[in-house]
Formats: sequence, structure tokens, C-alpha cells
Amino acid sequence: MIAITTANFEDEVITASMTTPVLIDFWAPWCGPCKSLGPILEKVEADYAGRFKLVKIDSDQEQQLGTAFGIRSIPTCILMMNGQPVDGFTGALTEGKVKEFLDKHLPPAAEPAPQEELAVEEDNSPEATLEKLQHAVAIDPASDNARFDYVKQLLSLGREDDAKVAFAPVIAQTSVVRRFDSLQRWMDAIDFVAANAHGTGAGAQFDAQIATNKRDFEARFGKARWLMAQQHWTEALDELLDILMRDRAWSDELARKTYIAVLDIMETPQAKVADGHIPLEDPVVATYRRRLSSVILS
Repeated sequence: MIAITTANFEDEVITASMTTPVLIDFWAPWCGPCKSLGPILEKVEADYAGRFKLVKIDSDQEQQLGTAFGIRSIPTCILMMNGQPVDGFTGALTEGKVKEFLDKHLPPAAEPAPQEELAVEEDNSPEATLEKLQHAVAIDPASDNARFDYVKQLLSLGREDDAKVAFAPVIAQTSVVRRFDSLQRWMDAIDFVAANAHGTGAGAQFDAQIATNKRDFEARFGKARWLMAQQHWTEALDELLDILMRDRAWSDELARKTYIAVLDIMETPQAKVADGHIPLEDPVVATYRRRLSSVILS
């Protein structure tokens, strides 16, 4: 269990959650329910043997962090995964309820692979990957991870019409499943470029508008979508970050939401972590997550 301050928040929470889910316990020394919940969380952390990391934030001492997370009462626990809060609860839950909460989000404990199995070289070509993902969706149509990866692969290969057909069964879930919302934003960017006939010279047109008015956020956002349609992810993030640094709340936080969508798209496909082995995060993605965190917490 680690005590978190603004000084170590980035390393111990944001960066750590890229590889291991982090449960933040907001507490205070005077809080009775906090004293009941604390030992339960520590026992569950030991029982789960590394499946998540427990950290504690003294809400009295670290009011800036409490404000950033919108903490209104304690104890409050927030689960961080891939640099983002995914769920939370308030109050002193029982051990069973804490485990029930965690089990909704944590990958199952990895089982050792049978030693008699021999490694088989995989065909990792884009088309072979697409075939595997299509098969995964066919086996389990309700799997959010499988469908996300399948639609993402179709879009990556430029098969927008097929992607929209594959996405149709879950389009109503974009308001509740963030990664589906991310796919929708990518498809919207593609449609935006197609509908407005933005060709190869569009980048220069947007640049001219931005040079005239650096706070022309419509032009910056238009350029970001143009870049997304071309799968120029880091360049799109740079444009969105420029908006965020100037006006975080612009257009109902549209730049922040789109920035997170791009990070979701850049992540390693979930199909590759189904065996419980979470790969090291792409350092480019990690860098841009830190930049977003710096802007939000500044």
C-alpha cells in the first residue's frame, strides 16, 4: 500500500495503471468508515496477488487530487485502468462487495499454460489478424473487446463500410462503453472528411485558418479529424492538445473526449492480452497520456 501525493501521483497511479489496475482509496485519519474499509482493502489486495495495486490518498492533505476526482465524501474508491478512472464506489463495503466490484473489471487470474503444448508461430499479417478477430466475434458476439478490436482492424484496413456493418449491433452502446464511443468518433472523422471533400490539400487549408487565428478551435478540430481519417494519430493528438491547453472546456470538452478516443485506438488490441499477459505500453501512448494528465491537473 502506497501513500499518494501530487508528487508521486503520475508515477504511482497514472503510469502504474497502464500495466496493472490501481485502486485509489480516498480517506482521512478522522473518518470512522475509512478505518473499517482500509484493512478490508489491504486483505483483498493480498488475496488477489498482484491483480491490482492499492494506493491511498489522504483527502485532507491532498485536496487538489480530491478536487480533480470530484470527491465529495469519504471513503471513496476509484479504480484506474490504462491511465483513466473506470469505476468507483463510496462507503465502507464488505469484503465480498469489494471483490464483486473488482471482479467486474479485473482480468481473471492467469492459469499456467500446459507445459506439453509447443509454441506455434503465428501468422500476424493484417488479414490473418482480421480473420481471427472475426472468428472471435462470431464465437462471442457479446464480447466488447472482440468487437472493438474487429471493427478497429477493419477501419485500419480502410474497410469503412464493413466496419459500420460490424459496429451496427453495438451502436446504441456508445454512451455507456467508452471504447465504442472512440470507434464512433473515428468513423465520424472519416465521414466528415468524405462529406466535405477534404483532399490532400486540406491540411494546408486548416493551417492557413489556424495561422490567422490560433484560437480557431473549429479549424484545429477539423484538422485533427482530417488527421484521424488518415490514421496520423500523434499529429491529431498534437492538434487536440493545443485546444486543451487553450480551452479545456471548449464545445463540451470535445477535444478531451476525442483525445481519449485516439489513445484508445492506438492501444494494443485486447485480443493480444487475453492470456492475462499485459504487454508494455507503447512509449508514445504513455507520453501522450502524461501530457493529457498534466493539462487536466494543471
